[in-house]
Amino acid sequence: MTHGKRYGPLFVLFVISTAAAHAQWLDYREPGIPRTTDGRANLTAPAPKGLDGKPDLSGVWRHETTGTAEMKRLFGKLAEEAEKVDVPGMEISSVHKYGLDLLVDFQPEETLLRPAAKEQLQRNRKLAESLCGAGDSFPVGFPLAGLLSEPIKIVQSPRITMVLYEVGNAHRQIHTDGRKLPEEFDLPAFQGYSAGHWEGDTLVVETAGFNDKTWLDVGGHTHSDALRVTERFRRRDFGHMDYEVTFDDPKMYTKPFTVKIPHQLLPDSDIFEMYSENEKDCKHIGKR
Repeated sequence: MTHGKRYGPLFVLFVISTAAAHAQWLDYREPGIPRTTDGRANLTAPAPKGLDGKPDLSGVWRHETTGTAEMKRLFGKLAEEAEKVDVPGMEISSVHKYGLDLLVDFQPEETLLRPAAKEQLQRNRKLAESLCGAGDSFPVGFPLAGLLSEPIKIVQSPRITMVLYEVGNAHRQIHTDGRKLPEEFDLPAFQGYSAGHWEGDTLVVETAGFNDKTWLDVGGHTHSDALRVTERFRRRDFGHMDYEVTFDDPKMYTKPFTVKIPHQLLPDSDIFEMYSENEKDCKHIGKR
């Protein structure tokens, strides 16, 4: 089933305006990376361990790519239009399918949206059609910030783990010092509040305390302040990480739902700061 017509110009705009070259230190070889005889990173080597003996998730990671053919099948003509953006790093295949539609795997008859979510979705899409530079017109939370073209960076220590997003220069703190999430939050946040614990070799992260201002995907799916997110990070070897996310928002969705998004390490690389300067794309979007 093709979902492309749902999104209007926002689809193409996001592909154009959010992508950036993946900055890295030229010719820098990161120490501690296992390498093959030709000097390349051995991504199938064993996962590294932290000082506490747990798998170390630290590194620059990028989600699996969906593939151009699959994006065209799922999103139709809009994917074909976005493919015309002939700039390295801005290919349509560099954006994950869930970044465009978190519920793309569900058929229309399986809709999980409650009436309030449907109404807000329509408002979001109507708003998007009137905007140019929509990426700067509403805050990008997670998981969306990690599902576009840009990578993320995880910095792990025994008591706290940081997730740094190139998109919007956003960051999250995951507390692993034993604290529990409170029952109520005095100051709701765009990224919520996160506490994690280990279950074997898997870091399980509970996040709550969101405001209701971010979109879950480019398509405009919304959430309420009741949203609770459970993430499961498992670094199965040096260069591959299993990442599973469950969303539970009883105000907006009829039941919890889960997506799985494998990640691959980008060795000898880094994230870069993102700012919009000399923006010239917007004036062309309306002509498409």
